[in-house]
Amino acid sequence: MLSAIPHAHASGLPGWAHSSVSRASIASAITAARVMAVIRLPTSSHVHDAVRALIDGGMRVIEITMTIPGALNQIEQLAAAVPDGVVLGAGTVIDSGTAIAAIDAGARFVVSPVCRFAMIEACHDRGVVMMPGCLTPTEILAAHEAGADFVKVFPASAVGPAFIRDIKGPLPGVRLVPTGGIGIEQAAEWLLAGASAVGVGGGVVDPQAIAAGDFRALTAAATRLTTSVRDVPLAPDQVHLRG
Repeated sequence: MLSAIPHAHASGLPGWAHSSVSRASIASAITAARVMAVIRLPTSSHVHDAVRALIDGGMRVIEITMTIPGALNQIEQLAAAVPDGVVLGAGTVIDSGTAIAAIDAGARFVVSPVCRFAMIEACHDRGVVMMPGCLTPTEILAAHEAGADFVKVFPASAVGPAFIRDIKGPLPGVRLVPTGGIGIEQAAEWLLAGASAVGVGGGVVDPQAIAAGDFRALTAAATRLTTSVRDVPLAPDQVHLRG
């Protein structure tokens, strides 16, 4: 079990009681953090250790993917253990039932590789941020008009930072979170192109380091990532988020 980690507010993110935080506060915290760690592991054995290591490295938004065996149990345990100022969410959610189960377990945001309007509605009914996955302008606009708090651009490796800039030209109000194949060195470039935040997986959650029990490597990677984006300014359209 993950024990309490003190001083989690040091990054400047607001602290809150997990049960009372608003959807707008969650969205603001994601934007303020600029980066979110995506944990995708073959077993649940080291999820808690990985989360602790990432928090020690300054990560404040962490996504637990549903492909991890027992992911819902992991979210439930972590939700009771992570400190104020850390936002825990569920990823790789592809149906409303799983979204609701993840929220009941303690997820404060839900991420999907696909766009299903019913999931957006289910999350909003429960006061939780929803981030559907899209890749084309038509999909992105449809998700935005359906009320998505952010749109996950996935897989980001199929496009590039220029894609964000091109989308933000005609669709300046859409908040985009590219994810998939983004390394630590590229995160700032995506933000400068107009992304509201960036999802990073293997770059900070190295399966080989975890298998070797080298969680200090995760902390070091998380520190590099959070430091690299610390001075990237918020775009004007990212300051005020919809509630």
